[in-house]
Amino acid sequence: MKLRDLALALCMEADDDREIMGINSPELACEDEIAFLNDEKYTKSAADSRAGAFFVRRELADSVRKEAFKLITDDPYMMMAKASAIFAEAPVKNAGKAAEIGENTQVMEFVRIGRDTVIGKNCVIMSGAYIGDDVTIGDECVIYPNVTLFNKTVLKNRVRLHGGVVIGGDGFGYRHIKTGEHIKIHHFGRVVLEDDVEVGANSTIDRALFGETVIKRGTKIDNLVHIAHNCIVGEHSILVAQSGIAGSTTIGRNFVAGGQSATSGHLKIGDFVTVAARSGITKNLPDGGTYSGFPLMDHKKWLRLQAKIAGLLKK
Repeated sequence: MKLRDLALALCMEADDDREIMGINSPELACEDEIAFLNDEKYTKSAADSRAGAFFVRRELADSVRKEAFKLITDDPYMMMAKASAIFAEAPVKNAGKAAEIGENTQVMEFVRIGRDTVIGKNCVIMSGAYIGDDVTIGDECVIYPNVTLFNKTVLKNRVRLHGGVVIGGDGFGYRHIKTGEHIKIHHFGRVVLEDDVEVGANSTIDRALFGETVIKRGTKIDNLVHIAHNCIVGEHSILVAQSGIAGSTTIGRNFVAGGQSATSGHLKIGDFVTVAARSGITKNLPDGGTYSGFPLMDHKKWLRLQAKIAGLLKK
């Protein structure tokens, strides 16, 4: 759509006829997409961005590359949320090619497979599975009953998804406004599960807002685990039941999350980190180390603390 028409739909003004085909992050946007700049922390990304237009606060407008059209607003994040509804993808395609299914792949009864989807060789897809449009499934994957793969999900080779797993649903993204309503932010990214990933029953992995949520090769995820949008989980990690990873958190290889542990969002966690059950991670962690508790501390310190508490309770 024309930029002037997009602006009009958002009750803004833009005397510009350039075509805007979608919305994206500054890092990923192309010349025919609109991005947003809400925080001075991201001015470098905005300056380097190829986006054709920006929602931007007035005081940050000079940080956006001069070729981009600037839609000035007090709340760029709100404008992004509203624009996401305009560009939101249809949940089901009405056109496209029938799915391609590789040799020796077994698809049982009551499976829905969408358009432009490609499934590799020697897979097993059990009854009740829902596989959306533009999904890619590699070789030797096993999809157990009642698994849901939303549009654009990518499974590489030898992925196993147990019953009730949901991959690629929208992340929990809303813009909260002063009158109390919550404006939905529609998501445009995807989930990628690399080789030899296994996901336990009723776990959920959300699609990225823009770009990808990635579970790297060899990672094993237990039942009832939640991984939020735009997370990256490193190779050969283990996430035990009822643990959760908040949005935009990047985790290194061989991470171990004990049961019911959780992270805050936008964190960076190093390689070979272990957190015990019911731990809460609220800050970045370097490589190595074993941690426990909330607030999080070195596991040995946590054990000494528990011993002291037990001693006090005896008095």
